[in-house]
Amino acid sequence: PFIKDVPMNPIRVGESAILRNIFFAFNSCKLKRESMVELEKLKTFLKQHPDLHIEISGHTDWVGTNEYNLKLSEQRSRAVYLYLIRDGIEASRLTYVGYGETKPIQDNNTEEGRAANRRTEIRIVKMGK
Repeated sequence: PFIKDVPMNPIRVGESAILRNIFFAFNSCKLKRESMVELEKLKTFLKQHPDLHIEISGHTDWVGTNEYNLKLSEQRSRAVYLYLIRDGIEASRLTYVGYGETKPIQDNNTEEGRAANRRTEIRIVKMGK
């Protein structure tokens, strides 16, 4: 057997994580089938920590108008929200918001940067009922 030391970050209010494997159809809020593994991991995590409340946030690159990107990012974060509540996570534990292109994490001048900026994140907003 191998012993592997994997550092873990504690769960704290304000901590956030990018959901790396959430995919949508182009210009759509329809979740792709490839997203289900990541969504199931998130659902399991939330069931294991029933006192956590999270914000689901959608982000886009800068292609398109500000208004369009805000709307699309909100629709995408709402799609994740709806998936979770359909599968038994209490709606009162979840909020969703679209930030559009307002919070880039990489340069929008490259395809790689734009791809990184198109993302879904979660942020711990509350612990406890």
